[in-house]
Amino acid sequence: MNSLTVCLGMLVFLIAGYRIYGKLIEDKVVKPDPKAKTPAHALRDNIDYCPAPKSFLFGHHFASIAGAAPIIGPLIAVAHFGWLAAASWIALGSVFIGAVHDYLALMISVRNQGASIAEIAEKVMSKRAKLTFSIFLYLALVLIVAVFGIVGAKTLVKQPEIVIPTFAVILIAMGLGWLVYKLKMPTVPATIVGLSLLFLSIYLGYLHPVILPAMITAHVSATSFWFIALIIYSLLASVMPVWFLLQPRDYLSVFLLLIGMLLGYIGIAVAHKPMLAPAFITFDSPAQGTLWPMLFILIACGAISGFHSLVAGGTTSKQLNNESEGKLIGYGGMIMEAGLAALALIVVSAGLPWEVPMGADDSFVFKKLLAEKGWIIAFGAGYGRIVDHIPGITYTMALLFAILTLKTFVITSLDTATRLGRFIIVESLGAAFPIFKNRWLTALMVVIPAFIVGITNGYQAIWPIFGATNQLIAALTLIIISAYLLGIKRPAVYTIVPAALMLVTTIAALIYKTYTYLTADEPKVALGIVGIVLIVLALFLVSEAWGTLRKTHRSKRKRA
Repeated sequence: MNSLTVCLGMLVFLIAGYRIYGKLIEDKVVKPDPKAKTPAHALRDNIDYCPAPKSFLFGHHFASIAGAAPIIGPLIAVAHFGWLAAASWIALGSVFIGAVHDYLALMISVRNQGASIAEIAEKVMSKRAKLTFSIFLYLALVLIVAVFGIVGAKTLVKQPEIVIPTFAVILIAMGLGWLVYKLKMPTVPATIVGLSLLFLSIYLGYLHPVILPAMITAHVSATSFWFIALIIYSLLASVMPVWFLLQPRDYLSVFLLLIGMLLGYIGIAVAHKPMLAPAFITFDSPAQGTLWPMLFILIACGAISGFHSLVAGGTTSKQLNNESEGKLIGYGGMIMEAGLAALALIVVSAGLPWEVPMGADDSFVFKKLLAEKGWIIAFGAGYGRIVDHIPGITYTMALLFAILTLKTFVITSLDTATRLGRFIIVESLGAAFPIFKNRWLTALMVVIPAFIVGITNGYQAIWPIFGATNQLIAALTLIIISAYLLGIKRPAVYTIVPAALMLVTTIAALIYKTYTYLTADEPKVALGIVGIVLIVLALFLVSEAWGTLRKTHRSKRKRA
């Protein structure tokens, strides 16, 4: 099949889903009140609670949820199962499950003073549910900070051309925040200034790649040096006022990604190559397991991701200016991310050969490139071989731009995860122990364990099961949302069905993974134990939710 046909089909479906199904959720479930005072206004402190212009907040939300996952998931899925099932899950999952999950997590948080999903769990279930879920979320966020920090550090080492723009965007964003919020410069001219400086930094990075001198690498590896720098950055960024760095940086970052996506789609249209990867490979991959449930775990952020609910109910809900903007940011942000996942799937499926004749150059073969160079280079190579069909753009230019864009979003997710971890600690401990309301202390409680896990490579023992962990968070969030909707007498069928699907799928994946870990020739006991703990956690929270639903049902019968 032609790649342009696949691209157009997915984009049309995603846009129609936003306009039709998104509108249905808005009208039937959310019912936004444009006159309501959002937490950004009611609790404004100009640090975490601060109303953001719609464009700035969309930039923050999208940059935070996107990260690297919508790239890596589709690549691995295509390599093991083919592109058709992956494309179908991205399209259907994002419209009917992921976008609903994100939008409702955002709006329920907004209606509850910017509370996190763990705080909502206490209101609709019990304190035990909140405590259990909070611990789970905290540990997941520490792992995310550690892994994203290492991924970001390794990328800076492999592609020294992106070092200057990676750190320049931080300073440029601070300047943009000052121009817009303090000097009251209109957004359009301020944006032009910010983007001009950003692209100048990209050009300077291309001319002057930064390679660490021997006097540094003689004492610490280049990866460790950049990892330490990124951990320090995430600490500082997570306590800064959102208007000063987070909002303007993510706003600028989204321009990078939007330009990158636009170039990718134009490249697909100009090249209109056939899909070189098979549409279908197997139902049972020796490396990944069966198509169900494993495909639905491999592709998380491109279809549904529990991390999104943490962002929606963490930073985004505290900056929403008006309830009427929730659909664009919550539902629309997920649809945009599905568009990115679709682009990643297509550029590697059409831009990289699946196999080559004996004796020919096999340096661009998709599976070989993925196995030997990793997913970042595989995506960049596929993107470059598609986008270089646009006149005036070379393969090298496209490759570096793709990697820089990815790197920018990895850093965004890094410090957003740190801020979210800080929020969870404050919500869990701040009321009983006021010292835990100190944002420096709570930020350190996230970055210090993340640093230890990252610098010792301890994350490698747990990361293989993180995909299931992420989807478990999504399933549990949908259960909590369903309980909340039933409590306020809003239709919950739009979340109960997805919750059941995701819960069954995730538990099945955890059982499968745990079994393979414990029965391998060299059993991975640590991973097996983590898998068992996650299954028990899921069953406990389901039990709490079931108890809540039964109480709601009994109270309705009494009133009747």
